[in-house]
Order: sequence, then structure tokens, then C-alpha cells
Amino acid sequence: MEKSSSTSGGIDFWGVLQIVFIVLKLTHVIDWPWVWVLAPVWIGAIITVIVLVVVFIVWRKWRRD
Repeated sequence: MEKSSSTSGGIDFWGVLQIVFIVLKLTHVIDWPWVWVLAPVWIGAIITVIVLVVVFIVWRKWRRD
């Protein structure tokens, strides 16, 4: 019996949103500054950093006890 393994390659919600914003900006449908068009990239990065900092703080507190 073969086991099937699946990987979830491809693009996620934030990637799709990023592509949509870029296409809308380049086709002049939206007139946003590029900082907001690229927001899914930097907002995702900020969320990741916040989560990592919280995990690190909890890990350090757990390790001391």
C-alpha cells in the first residue's frame, strides 16, 4: 500500500493579495502609493517578527521556571 504525501506548494492568500494590488496599481485602477501596494509583504513580516518575539519571551520565561 502506497502512502500519498501532499505538499501545499503554491501561493497563499497574502501572495494573491499582493499580485492583485500590483496589477491594480500598474493598470491605474488604484492610485495608492507603492508603500500600501506592497503592504502585504511588510505587514506579514511585522506579524512574523511579533510572533517570534512573543514565542522567544515565553520560552525564556518557561526556561527560567
